[in-house]
Amino acid sequence: MSEGLIPRAFSSARRWLREWRAGAKLGPLVTGLATLRAQLLALWRHDFVAGGAWIDHTVILTYAGLTGLLAVGFTLLANAAHDGFETLSHATPLGPWITLALTPLLAVGVMWWVRRFAPGASGSGIQQVIRALDDDLKPEQRSWLVSLSLSLQKPLLVCVGLLGGMSIGREGPMVQIGAGVMYHARRWLRPQSGIDANDLLIAGAAAGIAAAFNTPLGGVIFALEKMSRRRSLSQSSLVIGAIVLAGMVSVAFFGNITYFGELRVQHLSSDLLAPGLAVALVCGITGGVFARLLITTARCLPDRFTRWRTDYPLRFTAACALGVAVIGIVTGGTTSGTGYGPTRALLEGEAQLPGVYTVLKFCSTWLSAWSGVPAGIFAPSLSIGAGIGRDIALLADLNREAAIPLIALGMVGFLSAATQAPLTAFIIVMEMVSGHAMVLSLMVCSMLAGGVSRLLGPPLYHELALLLPLPPMPSPPKPPSAPRT
Repeated sequence: MSEGLIPRAFSSARRWLREWRAGAKLGPLVTGLATLRAQLLALWRHDFVAGGAWIDHTVILTYAGLTGLLAVGFTLLANAAHDGFETLSHATPLGPWITLALTPLLAVGVMWWVRRFAPGASGSGIQQVIRALDDDLKPEQRSWLVSLSLSLQKPLLVCVGLLGGMSIGREGPMVQIGAGVMYHARRWLRPQSGIDANDLLIAGAAAGIAAAFNTPLGGVIFALEKMSRRRSLSQSSLVIGAIVLAGMVSVAFFGNITYFGELRVQHLSSDLLAPGLAVALVCGITGGVFARLLITTARCLPDRFTRWRTDYPLRFTAACALGVAVIGIVTGGTTSGTGYGPTRALLEGEAQLPGVYTVLKFCSTWLSAWSGVPAGIFAPSLSIGAGIGRDIALLADLNREAAIPLIALGMVGFLSAATQAPLTAFIIVMEMVSGHAMVLSLMVCSMLAGGVSRLLGPPLYHELALLLPLPPMPSPPKPPSAPRT
């Protein structure tokens, strides 16, 4: 259409200019100018309004940038909350015992707020996004799972949990936060844009992962591996662009750094083959058991604990949080929070952790998730996997330098087994530890551990998504009955 409008407009202008120079009256010129104005207005409407795809792209990329900014703020606030707990628990000799009251109190406060104002914020958040991708959901039900309101409340709830010393992460919640922010963009898109809620949710979820881990490539793989199983992407290039932009915002603030520094890997000899295989198998089994525990405790089984959780949810949360606090005291506070500190210390060969660290971090993370507070498991899973690698290195009587590759393999193995997302786990761990020297080893361990986990149970987040108690939709009003005669 625009190809024909432009030549006609210029042809009319030249004809009217010749007539005016020949002494024609101004009437035809005025009429011609009005016609030219109408043609230019039609050109504007066609190329910049009706075909204004650039408007939709600008909206999507703007919201992707906002997702990255929210992830940056969430990261800073979460770090401050964890540092606050560390300071409080070590400020005085009575600090560890103060946590026996502080952890249950803050956990109950978070759970009360969740039940009262944000029931969709409970748990990790990944399962909410996966469930929101179902086509059979009503808009009200989808908003119960992902919304801008939840995206603003969930970071604060997670940070309060970290301030209380719960063994939780912020990466899983960032998936729901990013999806809620991007889902809000739909009201600014044109009806004919072709971008549906599925594209927005996947873009937001993966952008959240990319910004949270400072790994844009990990966000892209996460979108393709976990978020797009049920639906295909109709705007794949735009979705990937939003993911990369959100990750780049995080990189702009924190720099192109890795969370755990550079991985110092010596030459991988054949002596590490058997210990590495043992790490993959143990991570696959323990990660599969961990995922199965989370699924089992999410089901409404006819047992004593489920009845207690149903009848007295706040008391149940307090009991779980008390267990987390006791474990934290036993381990000197090393099992509290995300676990980034102990994991980095293990990779640097400077960790002084108790021998039961791995088992107690496993139990602390499970209790934190079972309590119902908003809790991610990505970062704690990395810490548990690092502990498994350290333990097997000790059993194999390896020196400190030789143990570092096994610790990295444990990280990728347990994360892959717990989430059953081997590609995502491999990319995230490789980027977080700058482990390019172990690319093949990390990939093999991730695939093997994920395969073992699949033998023990169904995928964690897809199963949890099916167990979400969605609010029932009100039945439509009955038509009035005909009056009796």
